[in-house]
Amino acid sequence: MFNRLRNLFTGKRSYDGAQGGRRWRGTPDMPNQLAATLEARGPLAKRARYLAGNNALAASAATAWVSALIGNGIKPQSQHADTAIRATLNTSFEAWTDVADMEGMTDFYGLQGIMARRMVIDGEAFALMINTDDGLRIRLIDAEQVDASMSRPTESGRIVQGVEFDATGRRVAYWIIPDQAGQPYASVAPARRVDAADVVHLFRPETPGQVRGISWFAPAMLRMADLDQWRDAQLMRQKTAALMAGFITSMDGGATPLEGEQTGTTMIGGLTPGGLHYLAPGQDYKQSTPALVGAEVIAFAKMVEREIAVALGLPATALTGDLSDTNFSSARVGLIEFRRLVETIQHGVIAFQALRPIWVRWATTEVLSGRIQTTVAAAMPAKFIPPKTMWVSPKDDVQAEVMAIDAGLMSRREAVTARGVDIEVLDAERAADADRAKSLGLAPPPANENTPPAAIAA
Repeated sequence: MFNRLRNLFTGKRSYDGAQGGRRWRGTPDMPNQLAATLEARGPLAKRARYLAGNNALAASAATAWVSALIGNGIKPQSQHADTAIRATLNTSFEAWTDVADMEGMTDFYGLQGIMARRMVIDGEAFALMINTDDGLRIRLIDAEQVDASMSRPTESGRIVQGVEFDATGRRVAYWIIPDQAGQPYASVAPARRVDAADVVHLFRPETPGQVRGISWFAPAMLRMADLDQWRDAQLMRQKTAALMAGFITSMDGGATPLEGEQTGTTMIGGLTPGGLHYLAPGQDYKQSTPALVGAEVIAFAKMVEREIAVALGLPATALTGDLSDTNFSSARVGLIEFRRLVETIQHGVIAFQALRPIWVRWATTEVLSGRIQTTVAAAMPAKFIPPKTMWVSPKDDVQAEVMAIDAGLMSRREAVTARGVDIEVLDAERAADADRAKSLGLAPPPANENTPPAAIAA
């Protein structure tokens, strides 16, 4: 009881992080993360876009995340109960991927990559699902087109930074500016209301009630900017150190005049690498000797780079491409943890927020148009399979997959789809190859490298 009263009046806490005093003086805090996110989203996105366009580490980080999250694309696979209809759904969707982009600049998997890049840099990505006479089309829009200045109450809810909610807190609409700012001949039309069912909003949630996404560069942004300036300063030191010149003083008093432009009694001139300059008797010159890049400078740069990589959630090797301090074991351990994080985002964020709504809209459109003969409810189930992640030894990878399939830990469909191929197409091609080989009288391939072809043919 005495200790509790003493702590009450002295302000002491059981947690060091909750205490006051000199050590915590001047340290900022974040009373409300939701409010801080709404306030900081815009400035962080602008600075992240600048860094991604001008800072080598920021550009590398964005590319590394897109490669890890999307690769050559996350493929949906229908889970329809009927084998023939399931094959039709998968084949039709794969054909649609080539025309998915409303602007015709890439395919559906390319759209995934662009959305993932914008989510990493801007903190969020938006797309519109548009039904046309030719089927569903996807149009990507810039995050700035969702009017962040629009926040007000409505008759049945509220609008927060361009996102409209009903009385239950469900997203019902987005207020979108028609043209992207900065485009030639862009209109100045006000934001228009678009039903939430037509909008894909992709961002990584970090707190309950979060409305808009925040840049993934936020924890590392200041470090990247400071490191960039430090590298520039180091580079200028080395450029200055490279300006070495020799100065010759004539001993007989017959010096050649110093070259340069004279302003009053002051001679103004420049130094050139390897130049020789004559000085008058009695004159002397002392040149600064900038420090060279030593081991401690390189070690400091690596330390800061690793800190930035940790803040970005990336392995240091993925951020810098430097494998000098890495061996197979350390690389594998680091990648295992990283890939677990990647899988979490792939399934819990990208597939749930973006790919599933697009699949639902596409399948519904195809069924209602009569192009696929099934019910809407039966066409809904789908599994989203990310691309296969490769290890150092492809042989070991294949053997591990075969063992997993034989042990019942994964299906052939999952293994095949992860390689970017539909299992129906693969099996059809294998059957066609076997029929062609048989018609030509070719021996089938050996079951394994130890079985001779004659034994198999027999």
